[in-house]
Amino acid sequence: MLGALTILLVFQLIGEVLAQLFALPIPGPVIGMALLFVALALRGGPSAELRDTAQNLLQHLSLLFVPAGVGVMLHFHRIGDEWLPLTAALVGSTLLTIAVTALVLRALAGRAEAREE
Repeated sequence: MLGALTILLVFQLIGEVLAQLFALPIPGPVIGMALLFVALALRGGPSAELRDTAQNLLQHLSLLFVPAGVGVMLHFHRIGDEWLPLTAALVGSTLLTIAVTALVLRALAGRAEAREE
């Protein structure tokens, strides 16, 4: 488990370094996650240890929302000041996500039907 956690943290660190070094508008952990995905795709998938560690982290994912909730409460006055753009972004991104999900589902269902014929 320690080796798998080290791998996850090293990829996050690489992402952070790249984001800071090149002043990228993408968060470092997202870059690290993409790099980890590429590495695992090239390698043929995660090891059993990495899979088990990731599963354990996902089981406790709800705990990671506690700091975010505290941050929201800490900046509640700012949310009150900027409620309209935040609401517009939230509604817009939700509708866009639903539309893209529907289009992907339709495309995948069409491919599945084409294979069956």
